[in-house]
Amino acid sequence: MAKGNISVDSENLFPIIKKWLYSDKDIFLRELVSNGCDAVTKLKKLASIGEAQIDENEKFKVTVSIFKDAKKLVISDNGIGMTADEIKKYINQIAFSGATDFLSKFEGKTEDEGSEIIGHFGLGFYSAFMVADTVEIDSLSYQKGAEPAKWRCNGGIDYEMEAGERTERGTTITLFIGADGEEFLNEATLYAAMRKYCAFMPVPIFVDVLKEETE
Repeated sequence: MAKGNISVDSENLFPIIKKWLYSDKDIFLRELVSNGCDAVTKLKKLASIGEAQIDENEKFKVTVSIFKDAKKLVISDNGIGMTADEIKKYINQIAFSGATDFLSKFEGKTEDEGSEIIGHFGLGFYSAFMVADTVEIDSLSYQKGAEPAKWRCNGGIDYEMEAGERTERGTTITLFIGADGEEFLNEATLYAAMRKYCAFMPVPIFVDVLKEETE
């Protein structure tokens, strides 16, 4: 297992994400589902130019699963996937740099303005911490011979990386829901957010409601 720091400037980021965007915390669902759709779109593009091999009958989708008893939300796609190096690049570097840009510019803004600029600074993925205490990424790249990789962060400056468990190409993001996000374990609340943000996504989206992980 490898450990590291996202950034030495990040200690105040996660509390501000939770407090500043509190009134619009359902936006995390738009960001994570959109990321899954983007992963599928990128894979299709690579396949169209002969850079990736996919089954012509494969059904692409993004699935949002509620595990009520375990207090988890899981967003999974069968898109392009990521290697360990790509997770480090896109999650620890690029996405985080956008989040720190947001942090530097939010001061003096109203709450509405704060939530509007979320997309402009690449905060997307880190909006998960508005509702989750811990977030995991488990991904397997489309690249031949790729190994699955897992990333885990408890909402601070430290992250852990280790070998992943995913056996099929794509990405699974697991949100271990905290007190601020328990409402999203309710089907009605989740469906309302899905209708609000995800009705016109370019990839089919499915919702599963499960009580036990073995179901």
